[in-house]
Amino acid sequence: MKCTLPLALTFLTILPWPRLPLAAGPELARSLFWFPWVGALLGLLFWGSWLGLTIVFPTLVAAALLLGLSVVITRGLHLDGLADTADGLAGGQTPEARRRIMKDSRLGAFGAMSLVLVLLLKYTLFLGLANKGLSRGFLLYPIVSRWGMVLLAYFSPYARPEGGLGQAMTSGAGGSTILGATVSTLLLATAAAGLKALPIIGVSAVVTWLASRYFRRQVGGVTGDTLGAVNELLEVLVLALLAAQL
Repeated sequence: MKCTLPLALTFLTILPWPRLPLAAGPELARSLFWFPWVGALLGLLFWGSWLGLTIVFPTLVAAALLLGLSVVITRGLHLDGLADTADGLAGGQTPEARRRIMKDSRLGAFGAMSLVLVLLLKYTLFLGLANKGLSRGFLLYPIVSRWGMVLLAYFSPYARPEGGLGQAMTSGAGGSTILGATVSTLLLATAAAGLKALPIIGVSAVVTWLASRYFRRQVGGVTGDTLGAVNELLEVLVLALLAAQL
């Protein structure tokens, strides 16, 4: 069985991998195990970039540059999912209508508002962590949020009857995958932030489970867009919990 780390890396980031073969559904599903590890790599990149940026720039500028880096390195993939999810949930009256709106690539008013709010919150929370000397939080939040996508895929059915990319994730998120990803998350998160990471992981798990139930009612399950939206919401949640020193 070949290693699926390259699939997770190239799916979640713009980082390249030489001679990456075409992936089948089962391989994409197995790559879920590596999502927290890719989150850890992102965390190291963000933390190291923050340390370097604050040497050269004032904190306000460094936070803005780090926010821009986080968008570029992930291709804005999860932000796009957040915007589509917000448009669908706010604009549709039935699960079918919500799914149809979410599939539309055009950005609506609710999607635009969700992007502005999330990016503003992240920027503010970056500054909050910096002011409290908690820059190591930049290591933690990508780990927990990427694990949250795996957890959501495990909790939820796929919403679109016609299938889609997210279906491989929901159908492939079995017990061994979620166990491996969760153990990895616990190890990586405690290495990044110590024991204070454990309650944050617990709160994130509860929020993800609630999100799964909500999406079942509103959309009929999850899609690639809702997986991305939950990643963004968990990033804000983890940053907020860290800033509150909970």
